[in-house]
Amino acid sequence: MRDFTGFTGILYAAAEWIMRFSVVNILWFLLNLPVLLIVSSLYLNGFEAGFVWYLMPVLIFIPLLSVPSTIAVFSMVRGWIMHAHQPSLIKSYFSYLKKGYRKNLLAGVILQSFWAVWLIDYYFFQAQNALLEIVFIVIGIGLFVYTINFFSLTSHYRMSIRGRLKNAFFITVGNPLMSGFILICNLSLFYVGMTELLFLFPFFICSLSAYLSFLAFYRFSLKVQTKAQLDKTGNLLQ
Repeated sequence: MRDFTGFTGILYAAAEWIMRFSVVNILWFLLNLPVLLIVSSLYLNGFEAGFVWYLMPVLIFIPLLSVPSTIAVFSMVRGWIMHAHQPSLIKSYFSYLKKGYRKNLLAGVILQSFWAVWLIDYYFFQAQNALLEIVFIVIGIGLFVYTINFFSLTSHYRMSIRGRLKNAFFITVGNPLMSGFILICNLSLFYVGMTELLFLFPFFICSLSAYLSFLAFYRFSLKVQTKAQLDKTGNLLQ
């Protein structure tokens, strides 16, 4: 960043961050446009006739486009938080998108299967019992935070898909404060974006969500690393 001071420096920094969030979010929005159009059509039609025909292309586009493009957004915000050099926003984004695409596609298929099982069970049991409906809503909330943590893990660590799936579960369950923060931030963003500030979706919603979620995850991972180093030092001194 250029060496501006005072009010000019504040304006320049604000403009730079707005550009970062908006450019990356627009790229993500364009790549996910097929999914967003189908979901919007489903919402407007009230999930009536033809639901299955709408669902089939979504099942194809989510692992092919949505999951890899969202992981690329998390990789971008990771670079911002860790002050990594990114010469070009567009080139860096597509570089992250291509990096590990096959693994991310496979991960998308697995995550999609989790959500499909939850969705089928929810629609089946919510008509049977009000208590079961609440239980599955809670499970869905946990699955949402789990998915966010999986994206953060994928962008930050090199590990197998199985390792990411397992560690995302332990992080989600083992750190309720972080999970609660991620949930509240994302629900607040989506609520404001759907009710008040519609421009957030094409310009800011995903990049802001990824930034806040990864920031919470990164601080948690630093605490874990610090604790591990202290434990290791203590064992060596004994």
